[in-house]
Amino acid sequence: MRRWWTAVAVSGVTALALAGCAAAAGVDRNLTDDWPALAAPQGFVPTEGACHAGVQDVGYRSGWNPVDCAGSHRTETMHVGTLTGANAGPTAPPADGSPAMRAARAECDREVGRQVGGDWRAGRLGLTVVFPSPQGWTGGARWFRCDVSEIKSIDEPGVNPRTGSLRGVLAGDTDVKLGCFNPKVARDDVQAMVPVSCATRHHAEFVGVWQAPDVSYAEFTRAGNRVHQGCLGLIARYAGVPKDGDLKFRAGSIYYHPVEPEWRSGNRGVQCFLWLSDRALTRSLKGAGTRALPVR
Repeated sequence: MRRWWTAVAVSGVTALALAGCAAAAGVDRNLTDDWPALAAPQGFVPTEGACHAGVQDVGYRSGWNPVDCAGSHRTETMHVGTLTGANAGPTAPPADGSPAMRAARAECDREVGRQVGGDWRAGRLGLTVVFPSPQGWTGGARWFRCDVSEIKSIDEPGVNPRTGSLRGVLAGDTDVKLGCFNPKVARDDVQAMVPVSCATRHHAEFVGVWQAPDVSYAEFTRAGNRVHQGCLGLIARYAGVPKDGDLKFRAGSIYYHPVEPEWRSGNRGVQCFLWLSDRALTRSLKGAGTRALPVR
């Protein structure tokens, strides 16, 4: 749902002609030329840095009730942008997959990354692009909100209530950042990724976000090997091993990709994980080199 509300006050000046009355000294009988021009009506625009008790997918004005970020909340408005040009032209708020949605999504990806300290998909974070309601859009609103939430896990996108802002959450060592995991795998199908400390026995580690090419969702899902190769490249860079023909004998990959509505709206970020199915690790492989990740 997307909601937004605006009120426009209309003012008027009534001129009274008093026939037969003389003007006082210094009065020119013109009741309009000495009044300042009225400012153009200003509609509601959300503010950055506001936190909210719930999650919205439509920016209703009546639903804008920010709470203190130091207290319990579920989402935070990290950035507020404005659609311009052709993207501001449609008669209704942007739909999933539209050029306007993709433009807003790209700006949200970029600006939220700056705020949280890295690609938001490198953490337990969810991003929602919020537009005005149809009524607000008709009234001239062209803003969009980039709302960020802490999610329960990469397998469970439900929102965790939290205290404190998410700004800089990926810049330091926090439990929101993706780290090491023990995957539950059945016939090459990942059932779940259980997060664990990298100092304990584990079989997988997050290595980064691969940006997939701008192709149709059907083509993307058919090209599983291309995604695997993209993740292998991130594994090589992360672990500090050569990106050559031996790489596939050093590690496997697990990846999580956007669902179709997110894909159509411009999300191309694939979460990549280094995976060792036949042995356990008790440390991070970041920069560990070929001795820690030998050819097998």
